[in-house]
Amino acid sequence: MDKKTAVVLFGGQSSEHIVSCMSVINVINHINREKYDLVLIGITEEGRWIKTDSAAEIENGTWRNGTVSAIISPDATMKCVVFMDGVKTELVKADVVFPVLHGLFGEDGTIQGLLDLAGIPYVGCGVLASAVSMDKLYTKIIVEDLGVSQAAYVPVIRHDLKDMDGIVEKVEGRFSYPVFVKPSNAGSSKGVSRANNQKELIAALLEAARHDRKILVEEMIVGREIECAVFGGGNVPVESSGVGEILAAAEFYDFDAKYYNSDSRTVVNPSLPAGAAERVREDAKAIFQAVDGYGLARVDFFVKEDGSVVFNEINTMPGFTAISMYPMLWEAAGVNKDQLVDRLMEHAMGRCQL
Repeated sequence: MDKKTAVVLFGGQSSEHIVSCMSVINVINHINREKYDLVLIGITEEGRWIKTDSAAEIENGTWRNGTVSAIISPDATMKCVVFMDGVKTELVKADVVFPVLHGLFGEDGTIQGLLDLAGIPYVGCGVLASAVSMDKLYTKIIVEDLGVSQAAYVPVIRHDLKDMDGIVEKVEGRFSYPVFVKPSNAGSSKGVSRANNQKELIAALLEAARHDRKILVEEMIVGREIECAVFGGGNVPVESSGVGEILAAAEFYDFDAKYYNSDSRTVVNPSLPAGAAERVREDAKAIFQAVDGYGLARVDFFVKEDGSVVFNEINTMPGFTAISMYPMLWEAAGVNKDQLVDRLMEHAMGRCQL
């Protein structure tokens, strides 16, 4: 069997840069080295692409000091990565790319568009699914047509904040406090705030505006935070895993609670009201297919005390850290990390047959 060359991208320019650096270690450790030669490329927060040689350099952060620059050529006749060290240039053929990138400039269709231009197959959703799933506002617009329940919301554009009184009046005319304020295009709960009063609403809007031009103000849903993993698309039937529950150590599952608070816990296959788990699984598949998903996604919901299910958001490149729900859910379903990563890589190669 001829070995393929797999390019693994990590880091990125988004607020989730550090999460990507944590996720990629888990991915690298589970790629089958008998099937794939690895090429590792880190993207700094400033946007510089750097070749690195080992997972150890990623773990200790020294990859950022690398001297070999990397470019994925958009020329579809080349299908390669170009490396430059200031003296010589080297072209390395790329058979498949695993973009372990979360958030803007990685999970939003931009990298996917580059790889489509380059004619190189890649793991995960394509341009459309990545873009609309990254944008919470447009995800909501799509989900509205499915008949899936979701939180009511008021959209806000950053420019509109010049009339803060008008925005506050609009929100307060629609919802009672508390409300949640979210940037439309940020992941890992970056820039998300709970506002319990008008003063906190104003502060939350300004904070969200630091992360994105589009903002959502949502009604508060009282329920358990439930997540479901999805795999498939294209010529492969879509499957959903069992469900997992987030037990946040903070008021809500924000960035610090996810990655830095050891009291936050995840529970696989929790006991839910009758029928709720199956509704989550079916809704997760329906939403994934509605956004034209391919490869993988984690779909997040709230389950209320009466068993009703409310959609929260979809993540098309979910975390692969040691505590991340996506690989944990598949492991509970009998698919270990080696098998999961291999399935994702094989599915990526299947893009060529679509």
